[in-house]
Amino acid sequence: MTRKDAIDASHRLFDSGEFTALLAKRIAIPSTSQEEDKRWALAAYVREEMGPYLEAMGFTWRIHENPAMAEVPFLTAERIEDPALPTVLTYGHCDTVRGMEGRWAGGRDPWTLTCEGERLYGRGTADNKAQHSLNLAALKAVLALRGGHLGFNVKVLLESGEEVGSPGLRAFCEAEADRLASDIFIASDGPRVRPDLPTLFGGSRGALNFFLHCDLREGAHHSGNWGGLLANPGTILANAIASLIGPQGEIRVPELRIEPGEAIRGALWGLPLPGVEGGLEPDTNWGEPGTTPIERVIAYNALEVLAYETGTPHHPVNAIPGKASAACQLRFVADCDWRGALPAIERHLNREGFERVKVEAAPETVMPATRMDPDHPLMRWAASSLRSTTGRPPAVLPNLGGSIPNDCFMEALGLPTVWVPHSYAACSQHAPNEHVLAPVLREALGIMAGLWWDLGEADATALTGRE
Repeated sequence: MTRKDAIDASHRLFDSGEFTALLAKRIAIPSTSQEEDKRWALAAYVREEMGPYLEAMGFTWRIHENPAMAEVPFLTAERIEDPALPTVLTYGHCDTVRGMEGRWAGGRDPWTLTCEGERLYGRGTADNKAQHSLNLAALKAVLALRGGHLGFNVKVLLESGEEVGSPGLRAFCEAEADRLASDIFIASDGPRVRPDLPTLFGGSRGALNFFLHCDLREGAHHSGNWGGLLANPGTILANAIASLIGPQGEIRVPELRIEPGEAIRGALWGLPLPGVEGGLEPDTNWGEPGTTPIERVIAYNALEVLAYETGTPHHPVNAIPGKASAACQLRFVADCDWRGALPAIERHLNREGFERVKVEAAPETVMPATRMDPDHPLMRWAASSLRSTTGRPPAVLPNLGGSIPNDCFMEALGLPTVWVPHSYAACSQHAPNEHVLAPVLREALGIMAGLWWDLGEADATALTGRE
């Protein structure tokens, strides 16, 4: 059997409908971590679906209670052919965001896989059930073609709380470092740069959510009697935000203005913007001046207002409100000191005369930023494998624009990490009508089969980049 046989076998998984049927079964498990009444499905997904599937491939597996949130367990599994062989750790998350039933077009049910043309709709298709299912299905195909031997060891970590900030994941990785000890990390999440462009990335921007509050008094007061006499918290907060973020979206807080090095700029040179699809185009003259769109979403910080409220927006009255609040987010790159971000914002507001605006950290877990050098041996090897499979060079990014818990693997476990995304940015993840593209899934099955095949023939210890 050859590498081409493995790729062809993986393509047949899709052409025969076998992979689609597998995905449909997993989509039908309503494993959203964001709805408490459906969290029972998280344990069902890992215990009843993924555990037996991995066991049939020769893995031993175990369910671990999450001390940070008991309803969102972890699954670990391992298949050790020879302790002397190199070991790869792979990862996925079985949880999804809310189903948002009743808001999907055409009456689609989020928990039913619906195929329409080249699109496969369902909650969790893009994020992340199709992605980890695809990787393991390709591994199974390679295992069968190689007579039950891969030529490397595999460890699997599935979590069920990624969509609520991966509570307990880093602590779990630190506590179970011996169990998870590996040489390299390969997994899938997030979008390709473009649907037809295979992509690799080595880390992600981080995410820090926070609130701004301007709370001046209890209740609202008639604008005819008090207009011009009472300070308006909505106006104050709007101006405070304008001191943080310029009229074209540029960051005005000096400590949060991060300039990427030439190596990062060089790695991004000529790459298209991720996700320009379906008529969605980046706004011109928005963001850091003098930068390309791909640089702004990969190599720079972004400070965003996610929600803003003052008064009663849905039923306005002629009254000056007593308070105003905004939910904000900092998407930050690996060079940013995120621990100092909120104090820096507070200092900036005070310097600008907005002492009445208070900064409050959001309860969500912060996802730190990570980055891998595109010239790292693991990244170069993976890029070569993808090129051999597809006949075209992949896009290679130091990090993703979004946020994933890569720090748990890169920092807590000390692993070089490479991610091979199988989705695209216009997939409507985290919204109604989430979907994946059939041509991307079919190609990705072949890509992962080629990658696993190549790993069995590589000196994987040389891919760690360690001396």
